[in-house]
Amino acid sequence: MLNAGQSIVDEVEAAIRAGSAEKCVATAKRVTDLFLASAGGFNSEQIELFDNVLERLVKTIELRALADISARMALTEISEQLAPVAQAPPTIVRRLARNDEIRIARPILQESSRLSPDDLVEIAQTKSEQHLLAVAGRWWLKEAVTDALLARRFASVSHRLVSNPGARVSPGGFAIILAQAEHDPDLAVETGVRADLPSDLRLQLLHDATDTVRGRLLERAPPHLFEEIRHAIAAVAAGVERDMSRVRDFTAAKRHVAKLKESGELNEAVLLGFARQRKYEETMVALAHLSHSSVEVIRPLMQSLRGEGLLVPCRAAGLSWETTAAVMECRYSTGTMGPVELVKAKGQFTKMTRDNADRLLRFWQVRSTHSPQPGSH
Repeated sequence: MLNAGQSIVDEVEAAIRAGSAEKCVATAKRVTDLFLASAGGFNSEQIELFDNVLERLVKTIELRALADISARMALTEISEQLAPVAQAPPTIVRRLARNDEIRIARPILQESSRLSPDDLVEIAQTKSEQHLLAVAGRWWLKEAVTDALLARRFASVSHRLVSNPGARVSPGGFAIILAQAEHDPDLAVETGVRADLPSDLRLQLLHDATDTVRGRLLERAPPHLFEEIRHAIAAVAAGVERDMSRVRDFTAAKRHVAKLKESGELNEAVLLGFARQRKYEETMVALAHLSHSSVEVIRPLMQSLRGEGLLVPCRAAGLSWETTAAVMECRYSTGTMGPVELVKAKGQFTKMTRDNADRLLRFWQVRSTHSPQPGSH
């Protein structure tokens, strides 16, 4: 091997001195083929020799001919050949992995075991979205690597990570994904069926999720997670319901709102203030007055887990969407409606005419007046 090694070095020196990109490419291919022919039988000194000569060749190709299609194709081919080899020369592997041309870097990023977690973190922090996507698809990733990938906040990378069972994700990483999932139902579903999602974060995801996402989660849930997800959905729904429907005393709120109405101060701005401060009772009473309805009609609309009905008195009262959204969110003592749910509600609110809202509200008012009161039987 000593003589063969010297022969390789001499050939590389000749190729570089010749200044020919084509010669360097051809030599790099020949050296790679020579290495692959006996890769499992080389010792560390021999691997280092191949590493040195290949790095010199590739560096020369990058400097002189990377704009050339044939040169890029040659480097891509070398990358594809070295990626699955456990004994691949480490320096050239790391150089190829950091190449700005994703077609050259991708095979190494996706497969090479020669890249360390530190290499992957550095690439995650500095390279393009396409490079990060390639790393995110690796068969095994440590939390330090996924944390670095998720810190860049690329939605495409988050999708690939949650669909990769070999990617370990830290609680902090999952928190980043959950923030993105508020605007991305598909990501919410993919994340919700992860076996390693902490229970408290699964509850948070389900709390913010729409009914559609919850249903899809149950459909997608693997057998070992189905009961956990089903119970979590029930717990979230029950918790919201208790918050909405607990016994409340409206006496003080009615007195306060009545005084505002008598002094001519009751208006949309006041209602918006109540809603933003999560003053549930005052919000409900003020809305009843402004929509010319009653607390008996508004109460079940505020208690419902579905928000469509509450749009009716808000539209009948001539409220803006800003105030309407605040009233809808006032139903919850903490947290907010999901962005998808808000967009859907805004679309329904925009399509609803004030005349139609008035008619429907008057119908509910008549029905409420003639409904049997508790304790009347």
